[in-house]
Amino acid sequence: MRVTLGELTFDVATGGPDGGAPVLLLHGFPENSRMWDGVVPRLHAAGLRTIAPDQRGYSPGARPTEKSAYAMAEIVGDALGLLAALELSTVDVIGHDWGAVVGWHLAARHPERVRTLTAVSVPHPLAQSAAMRHDADQQRRSAYIAAFRVPEVPEAKLLDDGARRLRRLFRPLPEDDVDVFVRPMTEEGALTAALNWYRAASRRDLDGLGPVGVPSTYLWGTEDAAVGRTAAEGCAEHVTGDFAFVELPGVSHWVPEQHPDLVAETALARIAGRPAAP
Repeated sequence: MRVTLGELTFDVATGGPDGGAPVLLLHGFPENSRMWDGVVPRLHAAGLRTIAPDQRGYSPGARPTEKSAYAMAEIVGDALGLLAALELSTVDVIGHDWGAVVGWHLAARHPERVRTLTAVSVPHPLAQSAAMRHDADQQRRSAYIAAFRVPEVPEAKLLDDGARRLRRLFRPLPEDDVDVFVRPMTEEGALTAALNWYRAASRRDLDGLGPVGVPSTYLWGTEDAAVGRTAAEGCAEHVTGDFAFVELPGVSHWVPEQHPDLVAETALARIAGRPAAP
């Protein structure tokens, strides 16, 4: 389905029972809503209704050209606008990578709209920010962010030679499995829009951001190249509600693709108020 919010039109994948409790699924970089393909069947089988938008910059009809349009406040506003358009007062949220960041902001700034949060790979933004400032290991892991913020250069490098470097970002996923993400990024302006999430990011995004009080679970793979242990373990300091930290030995950044059943089981446990899956 398509949902129009102001001048932007978003592609939104929905599924599951019409009367099921709604779950908002938020993808990360450089993916799209198809990243949840392995997760949603389990959620539907449990009676839940899923709403998975291609977020700002990823939906062709929601791809503004100015960098400032990708500030976190704008992206959080998209999620709130989608809930309003679908007449949903509250949802359970599952987010990965940048989608997890959006989920943390939603849960912290608009707790009345978020029943539970399951965040995958990226911890609370204040935990990530602290690690980037003080932890040498996290600083090395996050060095790519400065490269992504440079105008034009990363687009050329990532798309050169059949998007070879863009494909390499998805290791250790099988190369054939990443076409569904890489092909859309080769469309005119698509990769620039996705990278603008990084370029628009600012310390101002953290202004007024407090701890999350809604029941939350955070999943982190020990082989995540982008997020180290200091940031992951620091997440608990920024959640005041019921919280579970699920560490996944040997798992990379691409948790939903590598272990979709585990993501679904852990999210279902959080939604049902049960102990988190091991």
